[in-house]
Amino acid sequence: MQEYQHVIHTFEPIFNSESKVLILGSFPSVKSRENNFYYGHPQNRFWKVLAKVFEKEIPRTIDEKKSFLLANHIAIWDVIKSCTILGSSDTSIKDVVVNDFSEILNHSKVNAIYVNGAKAYELYHKYAEKQTKIPAVKLPSTSPANAAWSVERLCDQWKQILICQKEEGYADLFDESKRG
Repeated sequence: MQEYQHVIHTFEPIFNSESKVLILGSFPSVKSRENNFYYGHPQNRFWKVLAKVFEKEIPRTIDEKKSFLLANHIAIWDVIKSCTILGSSDTSIKDVVVNDFSEILNHSKVNAIYVNGAKAYELYHKYAEKQTKIPAVKLPSTSPANAAWSVERLCDQWKQILICQKEEGYADLFDESKRG
């Protein structure tokens, strides 16, 4: 039987000065914590969805995933710095300490924040939005627990990231010669 554990987020956000969109999860799953990187559960559809949205190959290794994010001007992190949690269950999260997003926001071009699922949205809105002053857009969760959403339906919603970047004048993302 699983027991509640107090867990601290151990891996850094991925971003650089050219990041334009920040995607936030709630807190890393057990599998992600074991792999020491985001969306490490093989059934999580995060990497598959982003690859389809950006019309790229699915990144497999941590280095490929980092390169993919940075090449597409995406920053990634989680809302929670530490919490008490039962396994990977978002619904069990308590004793929340939120991450400080000022480093990312002050050293990048991020002007839009998207959250991966309802729990990440709830946590961001409750604990972080006052700090960042940027309202988040809630996207459907890529978690395998969200089985009602097919990869195709997820991609349709996650394409908002591309639309946002295009509307903000990031035309280089849509220039085939610059998309690598």
